[in-house]
Amino acid sequence: MYPLLFEKVLIKKIWGGRAFEEELNFELKDNDKYGESWEVSSHPNGMSVVKDGEFKGKTLQELVIEQKEKLVGEKIYKKYGDKFPLLIKYLDINDRLSVQVHPDDEYALKNEGEYGKSESWYVLKASSDAKLILGIKEGITKETFKEKVEKNDFNDLFNVVSVKEGDLINITPGTVHASLEGSILICEPQQNSDSTYRIYDFDRLVDGKKRELHIDKALDVIKFDEKAEIINENSVESIKNSEFSKKELIKDKYYDLEILEIEKEYIEKAEDLFKVYMILNGEGKIEYNSNEYSIKKGDSYLIPANLEVKIKGKVKILKIMPK
Repeated sequence: MYPLLFEKVLIKKIWGGRAFEEELNFELKDNDKYGESWEVSSHPNGMSVVKDGEFKGKTLQELVIEQKEKLVGEKIYKKYGDKFPLLIKYLDINDRLSVQVHPDDEYALKNEGEYGKSESWYVLKASSDAKLILGIKEGITKETFKEKVEKNDFNDLFNVVSVKEGDLINITPGTVHASLEGSILICEPQQNSDSTYRIYDFDRLVDGKKRELHIDKALDVIKFDEKAEIINENSVESIKNSEFSKKELIKDKYYDLEILEIEKEYIEKAEDLFKVYMILNGEGKIEYNSNEYSIKKGDSYLIPANLEVKIKGKVKILKIMPK
């Protein structure tokens, strides 16, 4: 095994933009709006393909089946088998993202045939007016919600918050969420799931039609008292030395998130689980087994289990570790 870089799966969205090109140096082949880049995924809706090296051209799902615990680690393989546990994305949101909610594992496995969807949003860039919907407004009951929605009345239902660069929001299943104002560029680690229940799409038309809503399923899974917590990386204490600093942002049920800011060098000790590095800024290289892998802003590397790697350069990394 070796550090793995994948071809990006770029997805056009009506709420997308050009930030992947302008902020992350992606190559976009036309002038359309792009909303998602699936960076590390074994989901059939956006399968990652290895970009180079011995495994070039293989899908991530093929690698999981062939390499098993060599890729993901013994503990993770015992827990998930041939199902890769995470899905890593960038989102570029420049219009209102539909109001939505995700199911938990129990509901999704029963109704969708896949795991539920716990996700986190790390805000890489945000306009000064960026606002999100996070949760249901206090005092709104399931009965009130259902009654208003049936009348297509979505006023005064949702909790609205402002967000800024460096904010981290953990969106657990059952938490209603959406973008509302401004533009925002997000790193999104999540469970390997594409199960989303759309509650309201602001009456937009796509190809002359309103997009499908999933009100009944949404009502089954919404947690009406759930409020997503927002923390900013600047409020998190860091572990520092002369060569790097580390901040522990989130310990979720399914993954942990850390920010690494490397000034010179960082050694990632070998352990029995894979990691994903999202390169948020700067450039440098990963050294492993006498080989060098260049890294730059916008790259996402999967580091297989039991690899000790050395990172050199001046780079900022969102590090994602499965559980």
